[in-house]
Amino acid sequence: MTFLPLNPPAIPAPLARYSHAVEIPPRSRVLRSSGQLGLRPDGTIPDGTGAQLAVIFHNITVILAEAAMQPRHICHITAWLVDRADLPAYMAARDAFLAGQTVPAASTVLLVAGFSRPEFTVEVEVMATAADGPA
Repeated sequence: MTFLPLNPPAIPAPLARYSHAVEIPPRSRVLRSSGQLGLRPDGTIPDGTGAQLAVIFHNITVILAEAAMQPRHICHITAWLVDRADLPAYMAARDAFLAGQTVPAASTVLLVAGFSRPEFTVEVEVMATAADGPA
């Protein structure tokens, strides 16, 4: 499957490794995740945004696998951060997680006051699509 990146020359180029928009091919299966927090299977929350991102991206990988998809199938990613200072760590983790993509996913990052528990510092959701595999 090939995404069509949309980065029109009439608007400013993306500020990092992402596409302004990604067109999804017709008749594709679409997966939309809930926001994922840095919560391990045993219910613990690691300290720090970097450690929470490792858990989040692992959990997203497991969710994708349930739909016979991989990170390369992600067409959009949204993140919420509590602290603007964590933006470089998020961008590095996101870029590493999506490194296998030939077309960068569309991406949104928002700053928020907090989450349901004060230990959480970041939340990430994805939209993925695939033309192959189960219907």
